[in-house]
Amino acid sequence: MRRMEGNDLELVERARVGDTDAFKELVDRHSQTLFKTAYRLTGNEADADDLVQEAFLRAYRKLDRFDGRSQFSTWLYRITVNCGMDLMRKKSRRNARAAIDEGVVLDSMATEDPRPDRLALSGEIGRAVESVLRTLSPMERAAFVLRHFEGRSIAEIGGLLDARSGATKHAIFRAVKKLRAALGPLVEESHEATQ
Repeated sequence: MRRMEGNDLELVERARVGDTDAFKELVDRHSQTLFKTAYRLTGNEADADDLVQEAFLRAYRKLDRFDGRSQFSTWLYRITVNCGMDLMRKKSRRNARAAIDEGVVLDSMATEDPRPDRLALSGEIGRAVESVLRTLSPMERAAFVLRHFEGRSIAEIGGLLDARSGATKHAIFRAVKKLRAALGPLVEESHEATQ
């Protein structure tokens, strides 16, 4: 199948008048990026798939509300984050919060030839991070993921979460504080093991 020509705004205009191929092209262009974010927010593939699907459904239903003041990708990203926040709130009410991908933490700690003791410690740290992330509020978790995994600025995060800059910074601060408290003993153990 050949890729359709045109930028996102042209595709949005075509989709608004019923061109389903134009909207399919928008889905093809943006689904992989949205999935990565959704996976980091939810911690598992099934929820991430559902989240991306829900985001595209909402975007399609509200396509007439897209005013073009921002890029389509930014608008779509905000819808995805909002869907993620909704899902995290729902899961927290059921006390079944999603876990974050342990591999992200382990990848950041990997060395070329890790020793067995270092592998064991990195697994322990990964489990601790996963455990702490499950205890964060949806706002804290989303703000932390967007800042430290996605590399978003405070202003971008605030815009995506519909929060003021101070509230965004505070959510990230609380998340980092909780992670530091939980990981402190493991980090000290790591330093002792390497000396």
